[in-house]
Amino acid sequence: MSENGQRQDGVEGVGHWLPTTIDTSVAHIARVYDFFLGGKDNFPADREAAARILKGNPGMRDTCREQREYLRRAVRFLAESGIRQFIDIGTGLPTQENTHEVAQKVSPDSRVAYIDNDPIVLAHARVLMADQDHGRTVFIHADAREPGKLLADPTLTDVIDFTRPVAVLLIGILHFMPDNENPAELISTLLDAVPEGSYLAISHGTPDFAPEIGDAVQAAYQASSMPCRVRTSTEVMTLLRGVELVEPGLVLLAEWRPDGPVPEDRQEITYAAVGRKRA
Repeated sequence: MSENGQRQDGVEGVGHWLPTTIDTSVAHIARVYDFFLGGKDNFPADREAAARILKGNPGMRDTCREQREYLRRAVRFLAESGIRQFIDIGTGLPTQENTHEVAQKVSPDSRVAYIDNDPIVLAHARVLMADQDHGRTVFIHADAREPGKLLADPTLTDVIDFTRPVAVLLIGILHFMPDNENPAELISTLLDAVPEGSYLAISHGTPDFAPEIGDAVQAAYQASSMPCRVRTSTEVMTLLRGVELVEPGLVLLAEWRPDGPVPEDRQEITYAAVGRKRA
């Protein structure tokens, strides 16, 4: 046992050290999103941060809901396109129809690796993985800002075969990486690790349609010690230069391959896109 944590054994993929103390006085993105989605795994600091964000964008709950719905549609599309391996980075706290559930509904042999840096998410992952009865699902406690270390993790390489196509999911995480954390390098490193035929799915906050809301939300996150950088369509497309976008390209969350009519009151602060790795 290390001086900062305890070993969590008995569950596949939870072979890392889980800190015995969690700083709940500082808001965490995963727990703030949990609050927006109606969850109960959040603390006063997370709820205070959420209140600031809601002042900037009263529709943030709808944005989070649309983002989850987009994730499900994207995973379903990828699974129906033949992808059987998924790396979901910045997964957040489990909710209904998680990545492994959607993928394994299409193909029971799908393999999913969840990545997050919140120990509370790790604790919930134990339950998530214990409930599965087919395929393989693992959780890795890691930081997206260290992609090289992540890709070398033996838990990941045991489950994901990097000689076969992989879908990399970066949903709701890139706008929490300011320019000095180089999200372009993260994407480049991930794409370099996967073979031709792999896919990248992203969502990203933008000021393009409602700049005053974009600025207010960005400031609210920053005031809660969560770096945030919304980006224009041009900036997002620069991040996506390593992939060929599938139809309908870079669009708002609700506009990406909707299951029905797009609501007129859709949220207009987050882009969505799925692309296939360029040859």
